[in-house]
Amino acid sequence: MSAVSEAISQRMTLGMLAEKYGFDIVPEFASNVTITALSDSLDSVGPGSLFVCGSRISELAHATQAGAYAALLPRTFQHQCPQADIPLVFGELNDHVLGDMAVTLAGSPTNAMAVFAVTGGDEEEVNANVTQLADFLHMLGNPVAVISAAGSTSMTRALNLTYPLGVLDMQRTLAVCAEDGVAAVIIALDAATVGNHALESVNVDVLGVEHAMPDQDVSTLKTRYAFVSDRDLALTTTTRESDNLAEESPVGYDRIRAGHMSLAIAMVLAAGVRKNNVRSALRVANNLS
Repeated sequence: MSAVSEAISQRMTLGMLAEKYGFDIVPEFASNVTITALSDSLDSVGPGSLFVCGSRISELAHATQAGAYAALLPRTFQHQCPQADIPLVFGELNDHVLGDMAVTLAGSPTNAMAVFAVTGGDEEEVNANVTQLADFLHMLGNPVAVISAAGSTSMTRALNLTYPLGVLDMQRTLAVCAEDGVAAVIIALDAATVGNHALESVNVDVLGVEHAMPDQDVSTLKTRYAFVSDRDLALTTTTRESDNLAEESPVGYDRIRAGHMSLAIAMVLAAGVRKNNVRSALRVANNLS
């Protein structure tokens, strides 16, 4: 399913889209039509959807039957599209526009959460670091969500997703996490989990890697996945300080697991958590173990 639905506080009309993105509406009097979801696949179309049709004109009739209120097509089809029973919107379509529309419709879910992205040399390494970071953030008292091809969860609830996630999938998933009350979401930044440009308009607060590879600098990853950041984003990796703190943890005896813990510590410190809070959490973990 590739769809993102309207946040309770949001309202989006075809006229608003036309004004913001320079779209053309046919017929023009349909500008007051309100949409409640964006869908780019027929199986996710429902009543109130704006169907992102692309060049799949043959699917218009099926989208209409499924309850779509309008369809969005490339401007090049404006004068060759057959008559439809729903309003048609024509414009320049790209991932940036689609991501901006999705984040607006979803109510900017990342504004309510800290977003951690973990990359690495292979999926196994990424998943191990994602798991450790999730455990440590939970240890610090945060409701956590994980978005990973190895298994996505919103707190204790499993999320049934199809990977790799696209632009609409990602915004829909983040909106679900925000609605659940998640304080921090961790994204496995690998090809198995996230498609190219799927993080359009997603604000990443901390980007971490345990063992950096040549193609894992911030600018390259931004180009590939299209995420944004409110501030200058540096690639967070392990430090001598985080290594020393990791040695104080229950996994400090295990070199590999201590490496994962060290990255988790470095990332939460980069997010602004105080070192004293980290030490307190490690003491509690040691007592419980």
